Amino acid sequence: MRRKILLISAVAIALAACSPPSTDGTPAPTSSGMNPSPSSTVGQLPGPGVPKVDHPIDLAQIKQTPCKALTAAQIDELFGQAMEAKPRDGAAGPACRWTPPSDTRPRVDVVFDSSTKRGLTAVYEAKGKAYKFVEPLPAVDGYPLVAFGVEDERATEGRCLVSIGTSDNEVISLAVEQSKANIGDKDPCDAARQAAIRVLATIRGGN
Repeated sequence: MRRKILLISAVAIALAACSPPSTDGTPAPTSSGMNPSPSSTVGQLPGPGVPKVDHPIDLAQIKQTPCKALTAAQIDELFGQAMEAKPRDGAAGPACRWTPPSDTRPRVDVVFDSSTKRGLTAVYEAKGKAYKFVEPLPAVDGYPLVAFGVEDERATEGRCLVSIGTSDNEVISLAVEQSKANIGDKDPCDAARQAAIRVLATIRGGN
């Protein structure tokens, strides 16, 4: 069951555990689980060893229409098929999920996450604690990117979670779940990075 709650609970950048998943597969946060501990709310951003975001991006407009973060053409580039976009609004912030009309895989979630107000620092602080897997990826046009998770599920489940820093206190988080045929064959973090590239291009007016 712990693996099943990974996708959305980790995207929320919560530093505490989530409760078991609800019947629709989306975990409900515990009453005290979605806020960082008091010790992590102090100190200068970014934290030690965390890349600084030199050119912050204003996400106010895209947050109003999160499903515009990826175009139909971009989804086709990423997955080679049409996907349905469904807006979601949860504790982490405005989000959108893309899935095939008749299946749950492949899947990508894009979350405009400012839940902790600590950006990528929240991920790095959780390394070896809430997140056993934290791995920096090549930056996207200068914006730092990191893969993370409660466990490393790339090869076993075909899942990867990444966050791209859009300012020192805000991130865009993406969760990719591969089709069953690609599990163990292709790295889902590569797909997550490609999705991050396209989201960033869209937001900055590149598409």
